[in-house]
Amino acid sequence: MYHNKIQNVKPENQSGVSEFLLLGLSEDQELQPLLFGLFLSVYLVTVLGNLLIIVAVSSDPHLHTPMYFFLSNLSLTDIGFSTSTVPRMLRNIQRQSKIISYAGCLTQVCFVLIFAGMENFLLAAMAYDRYVAICHPLRYTAIMNPRLCVLLILLSLTISIADGLLHTLMLLRLSFCTDLEIPHFFCELDQVIKLACSDTLINNILVYVVTSVLGGVPLFGIIYSYIKIVSSILRMPSSGGKHKAFSTCGSHLSVVSLFYGTAFGVYISSAVTDSTRKTAVASLMYTVIPQMLNPFIYSLRNRDMKGALRKLTGTSPFLRL
Repeated sequence: MYHNKIQNVKPENQSGVSEFLLLGLSEDQELQPLLFGLFLSVYLVTVLGNLLIIVAVSSDPHLHTPMYFFLSNLSLTDIGFSTSTVPRMLRNIQRQSKIISYAGCLTQVCFVLIFAGMENFLLAAMAYDRYVAICHPLRYTAIMNPRLCVLLILLSLTISIADGLLHTLMLLRLSFCTDLEIPHFFCELDQVIKLACSDTLINNILVYVVTSVLGGVPLFGIIYSYIKIVSSILRMPSSGGKHKAFSTCGSHLSVVSLFYGTAFGVYISSAVTDSTRKTAVASLMYTVIPQMLNPFIYSLRNRDMKGALRKLTGTSPFLRL
């Protein structure tokens, strides 16, 4: 009998797992139509806003500079980041289903990691661009040449894809038991690892090491760049020059604060609370909200972008108010 009990609780291997359950933000059925309408609106605003940034930059020759090249790629990344999570949630709400397949869950983990990594590296590349523009203005064109800009994008994409594939492949080695409920609206790496019945020590070590390196190095680069930028600006003799220099960094600094602020908020909330619902809401803040707000931050705070958007809306019959 004891032997039979042991066999009954024996975890299934990964090939026996066919699906997970995404519990979402709320199980209250009355709230589901409201959540569907809210997130559909957020998703449409995110996609349209970022597409508008990409089209505006592409159509205005004055914006064919490294700064706006990186911004276009950031907008494309934001669309991908939001698309990797929100449509699945909308589909589950509409069908009143919480099911996501095993392959679908691992695919979602992979794409979320790729786009999160890209966002991280792009923000660091944009900080470096601002550092060169303010601290080495005479050498800006020589340093930030098209070859370097494309190389930075390709390097960021390669590292991000390698990171996503590495963690996803490491999930394949895990065995899962019968409790396959994920208390989130998407398959988050940490939550999937917690469901495993087998030893997850290697997975957890990998998460901490890779997150520390791939998250810490770009963040350190951003901090270092802004220390140099602020130091250079404070040495400028004229207040007009200081204001102009600060204004070129304002939008990027706002986006950086929003992305890293929400990411640290998720980390802190998961550390201080046992409520999985609160952690799910906190995760929402870095996977959905920054991607929606980034186009507004750049269009409202950047004079060149305002001008490009005015030209675009003035020449396009579809965008003219």
